[in-house]
Amino acid sequence: MSIAVKQLTKTYGAQTAVNNISFSVGQGEIVGFLGPNGAGKSTTMKMITGYLVPDSGTIDVMGIDVAAQPLRTKKSIGYLAEANPLYYDMYVKEYLTFIADVHHLGKQADARIKEVIEITGLTPEYKKQIGALSKGYKQRVGLAAALLHDPGVLILDEPTSGLDPNQIVEIREVIKTLGKNKTVLFSSHILQEVEAICDRVIIINKGALVADAQLSELKQSAGGEEEVILVVKESIPASVFESEGLIHRCQEKEPGHWALTTVSSVDLKKRLLELALQNNWNIVSLHSQKGSLESVFQSLTKG
Repeated sequence: MSIAVKQLTKTYGAQTAVNNISFSVGQGEIVGFLGPNGAGKSTTMKMITGYLVPDSGTIDVMGIDVAAQPLRTKKSIGYLAEANPLYYDMYVKEYLTFIADVHHLGKQADARIKEVIEITGLTPEYKKQIGALSKGYKQRVGLAAALLHDPGVLILDEPTSGLDPNQIVEIREVIKTLGKNKTVLFSSHILQEVEAICDRVIIINKGALVADAQLSELKQSAGGEEEVILVVKESIPASVFESEGLIHRCQEKEPGHWALTTVSSVDLKKRLLELALQNNWNIVSLHSQKGSLESVFQSLTKG
């Protein structure tokens, strides 16, 4: 296994940030690491990368004990922290040259810098000062720095934070490509992004592991609930749906695009068609799907 975490625990005073969790990630896997704010995701990632020392438990990266050989394991890890610390007074290429020197890339540095600039889409901005870049391009610089030494393991904490929808799709494709021959563990609050990239997810809540399974298995275990997606051209108030007993939860993801959770998609779709006729809605699409990562996440982390 590229990452093996066993009985990992970290406390801060009376608060247990990470509580005896164990999981492993193999080469070629892209695994979503999920949890609400304060669940212990960033703390776990920092321990895997060696930036924090656990109170108990063990972590192996590429078969090497992180506690016993922290510098050696860091050579195998590319880490994009949530805060993405950068030197704003440096220029993009200057900063990447500095990171290349840290990793002792030597004669390979120039070619590798050019490669990661292209991979992360920094070509239009690489001559600029980092402080003058948008938040999205700052994220790209952090990702480029994490990739520079061609590590076998990537730990990405909110890698698409601050990116616009087009940039998110571009970085998503980069991560999917990298995941073919690397191990990728990444956290994100954008669950649609996780569904688009990952086959497997790990969910923690209040420091404890609450799920570790293939995405398809989690959806099948979503308590028998289904999600009906209704897209209409009109603006509909939520009160129209809240009075329907068939609907457990409703969410307008964007104007006219509703996700409705139910136990009977057949009955609900029939009722929605009746409502559409009564109210002259123009239905763009109406379909159902078994569960959703969002409904699974809420059921495991609420309360």
